[in-house]
Amino acid sequence: QVQLVESGGGSVQAGGSLRLSCAVAGYTYTWGCMGWFRQAPGKEREVVAVINPGGGSTRYADSVKGRFTISQDNAKNTVYLLMNSLKPEDTAMYYCAADQGPCTYGGVWRNRFYEYNYWGQGTQVTVSS
Repeated sequence: QVQLVESGGGSVQAGGSLRLSCAVAGYTYTWGCMGWFRQAPGKEREVVAVINPGGGSTRYADSVKGRFTISQDNAKNTVYLLMNSLKPEDTAMYYCAADQGPCTYGGVWRNRFYEYNYWGQGTQVTVSS
């Protein structure tokens, strides 16, 4: 049984930093694709960052490029999202997602929420101005 457990969310002021963790169990995540998504109230779930754990390549949403970093620790079966220079518009519930198969198909990254079958419960990030 695949389990994804997020942690690390919280409340920070604008300009601050947080590091989210996603512990993976029951799944050899280096065989597939991992991503971080977020969903604000009344909005659709959107991709934040994606990583190919087998090769380490990454992809970011334009809104977080240069501020967020997705990474992995294979020894701990954990994927991280380091968030720097946080803005109020980053406030959302953040979800870890996983799925088997490559992160790209025909050169296109899997950045839609419906392309992932496994999800964590989410962790809330609130950024105040």
